Amino acid sequence: MAETKRKVKVVVISDVHLGFIGCKAKELNKYLKSIDPEILVINGDFIDIWQFRSYYFPKSHTRVLQRIFKFVSDGVKVYYLTGNHDEMLRRYSGLKLGNLDLEDKLVLDLDGKLNWFFHGDIFDVTMRGSKWLAKLGTTGYELLILINKMVNFFLEFFGKEKSSFSQRVKAATKRGIKKFNDYELTAAEIAIDNGYDYVLNGHVHIPVIKQVETDRGTVTYLNSGDWVENMTALEYNDGAWKLVWYKDLKFTDDWLNVEIEDLP
Repeated sequence: MAETKRKVKVVVISDVHLGFIGCKAKELNKYLKSIDPEILVINGDFIDIWQFRSYYFPKSHTRVLQRIFKFVSDGVKVYYLTGNHDEMLRRYSGLKLGNLDLEDKLVLDLDGKLNWFFHGDIFDVTMRGSKWLAKLGTTGYELLILINKMVNFFLEFFGKEKSSFSQRVKAATKRGIKKFNDYELTAAEIAIDNGYDYVLNGHVHIPVIKQVETDRGTVTYLNSGDWVENMTALEYNDGAWKLVWYKDLKFTDDWLNVEIEDLP
């Protein structure tokens, strides 16, 4: 069967957290198999070095890595931007390996508009405080994901709708954080000052596209979400960005279920 892939000029994913038990690697690999991008931007926290365990890196996570390197070998330009969970890679920023660039931030001119990409952790008040506290919170998040999986198993068994504990907790937490430090506004103001038309972040796992207006001007703020809970990406085509949700995509071709090792 012929492969029917959607052509996309630019794709942005972030907060995949490979090596973390909550990572939706199978869903991400299926999404990546379905697209034919010219440029792929990985906007931080692709590999979760904070939570990495030598005994936990399942085959589905390895396949995502293989898919990325297949893009690189096929001529897709891939930008890997570092985040806080893979900050150890920041010492290698500027490294170029063929079509793969490792950077901390990126500016792309798309159809005459300047797009500024970076992970976003530098504007998070919790990251500017004690790092050990942030890592402790990540450990609690992993535990919450495990408990949530067990609860959802029983909810499904009894025909009930699934629930996301972590999204509820994070929503409340982020509301509190934003009272002290609205990093979206900070990013938008810096983008406006530098003449950027779009600013694209990850980090907070909250997918969104919105206009931000300040007394300095207006800019479009975008967040690509994550592949732990929301399973979202940003796609750019025909001069416009759109937010893509995995749950809304249709996968009908049998070839999407083929293992990556069997693909040409």
